[in-house]
Amino acid sequence: MTTDGGGLVLVVEHDPAVAELQRRYLAREGFDVEIEADPGQAPAAAERGRPDVVVLDLSIAALPADLYRRVAEAARPAPVIAVTGPLDPALARALGEHHVDRPFSPRVLVGAVADALRGGAPAETPGPLRAGAIALDPEGRTAVIGDRRVTLTVTEFDLLEFLMANPGRVFTREQLLDAAWGPGAGAGSRTVDVHVAQLRAKLGEGNPIRTVRGVGYVLDR
Repeated sequence: MTTDGGGLVLVVEHDPAVAELQRRYLAREGFDVEIEADPGQAPAAAERGRPDVVVLDLSIAALPADLYRRVAEAARPAPVIAVTGPLDPALARALGEHHVDRPFSPRVLVGAVADALRGGAPAETPGPLRAGAIALDPEGRTAVIGDRRVTLTVTEFDLLEFLMANPGRVFTREQLLDAAWGPGAGAGSRTVDVHVAQLRAKLGEGNPIRTVRGVGYVLDR
């Protein structure tokens, strides 16, 4: 394990879609990821797998402080990042220093994992991204054009977020595959074309995603 990428992350998450999103982003940063869907099995999974860090969903736990304590004991010395809703101060103190509030941006989670491994403070929440009339909120995972909210799939959102975070840069289809699907996802370059076409249709006339013939795509500033 290193503190700048790599190591095993145990993700304890009851929602399969959220767990897959976490796996994708963590894998992209070089982490190995093990998923445990049942929070009740988290202590056993931590003891068995010996992870370098645990991301622990406490949002459906009847006794979150007790579950956190048992997982922290089983995972020791690995840090535990508590994923919760709003907390009262007493409960927050019982859950250690590393928290991620639902709903969260996957980038915030990746930052929290890296910071926990370094022994630092939790990562800051990223601000909204803008491109013309488009406003993207990575934390709430919402997209708005003017006063119109746009419904995007997980992959469409990831693709648009990546392009908006890197305006003016041309990316190949292979680079966009790694960014939105994760390394080794097995999707072909044609998949990028299909998703870009769907994204353009949802963004409507004047969307800023431009094809660079023979190379890939760029989001114009």
